[in-house]
Amino acid sequence: MRGPPASRAFSEPLVDRDDERAELRALVSRAQPSLALLTGRRRVGKTFLLAHTWPNEQFFLFTAARTSPELNRRQLVHDIAAWSGAPVRPEDAPTWRAIFRLLVSVARHRAARSPSLRTVIVLDEFQYLADGDAGLAAVASELNAVWESREVAGAPGAPLPLLIVLAGSAVHTMEALAGGGSPLYGRFDWTHALQPFTYWHAAELAGFTTARDRVRAYGIFGGTPRYLAAIDERRSLAENVTSLLLSPRGEVRMLVETALDQEDGLRDVSKYRAIVRAVADGCTRRNDIALRTGLSNDHALREKLATLTALGYLETHGNVDAKPNDAVRYRVADAAFRFFHRFVAPNASILERYPAARVWTESVAPHLDSWMGHEFERIAMQAYDRRASALDLPLVPQWGRWEGVDRARQSLEIDIVAPLADGRCMTGAVKWDQRPIGARVHHEHMDMLRRAADAGRAWAHDALASDAPLYYVAAGGFTSNFRAAVAASGHPAIMWSLADVFDNDGTI
Repeated sequence: MRGPPASRAFSEPLVDRDDERAELRALVSRAQPSLALLTGRRRVGKTFLLAHTWPNEQFFLFTAARTSPELNRRQLVHDIAAWSGAPVRPEDAPTWRAIFRLLVSVARHRAARSPSLRTVIVLDEFQYLADGDAGLAAVASELNAVWESREVAGAPGAPLPLLIVLAGSAVHTMEALAGGGSPLYGRFDWTHALQPFTYWHAAELAGFTTARDRVRAYGIFGGTPRYLAAIDERRSLAENVTSLLLSPRGEVRMLVETALDQEDGLRDVSKYRAIVRAVADGCTRRNDIALRTGLSNDHALREKLATLTALGYLETHGNVDAKPNDAVRYRVADAAFRFFHRFVAPNASILERYPAARVWTESVAPHLDSWMGHEFERIAMQAYDRRASALDLPLVPQWGRWEGVDRARQSLEIDIVAPLADGRCMTGAVKWDQRPIGARVHHEHMDMLRRAADAGRAWAHDALASDAPLYYVAAGGFTSNFRAAVAASGHPAIMWSLADVFDNDGTI
């Protein structure tokens, strides 16, 4: 199918994605033909990005359907003919090699007619052009054969300004096209896995005006563009959550509920759904997940967990000093899924019988600030990364936190533990408070560091060094007593309020 008309393609703003768009446009400016690979989970905005990168007269977009390869082949020929004006029929291109030759021929004809015209051909949901990985490898081999042929190389002095973009949401399958052993290995001039938005761009798309609602929107809807695009900024956050996520007919609720059903290659989807639910309920280790779901703790469960992690539904985490043989811990990676399993699924029955607005008032709103505590930790890390270059902050190779016990077996929980690239260790606390936090938060943090050091944690010894930075993020800001206590400690400190998270002129 063709891309949307130019007037529609550029009528809606494209949030973020500036780097991707610039790099794709740079490929088109080259005289020689180029291949690009774009992957990313469903609803992350791959097609929207591609439809907003070039003028409509420059690019052809075909989105393969989840049907037979033969039906996709025939539809592709019809669409090429409609777009290019070439008098071709499906019978004229009976194989995939003939299809790719046709695409090259169309691009060369366009270049001959208008030397300044670059051609972009996007084959979206490319994985549907074949049945299974073996079939897709065969299609890739046909493309490679044409890419190496004289049709592409052309005569000396007759360059072919053509970019072919292969895009798809079957992430593992698509990424394998660029891997070793693939017919297209080494052929791609650009590969990229499109990620969900960070809090900053999610807030831009959601459109709320207050900083707290911007943070709450990210903590509830996450960074998936499709979920955020459903928000009506003319309505309150409560009204949006009620209508989109709590209502049995809510648009985002239905997208979340059916997300796993839409993933290619997942058999026994009910088992995958049960695993995600178990992890959302707090079963973070494989044995606990097995007990909660009734599945065997075997190779099959490990494969399912690996698949859910690769698809972006789960993520692994552990203490910053975890050993390689420590048990892997899992958590739900997507905020919308976390919110769904915390507030929607447990209330599914009552939401069928009572107004969603009442469930929001009685079962969600009273617990939302507690829920946002851990969500705000993610935002604190993203905010640091976003501002690190502009403010010349120390580089953080990998963010972490630490949970454990001291020598007296008393619990310790430290929100931020980040070994720095320069060898120091930055630690800190993140608070989703309404009011400014007092000196007690700083003193408790330093006390936990000393207790962790006494328990033999090497990173805690590093964090107690006088030059080790402290990183505090408090939504409600800081009292003068807090600032005085931090200054007295002698540690370099970064102290950001909620306003600083959204402002490049924060207090350092």
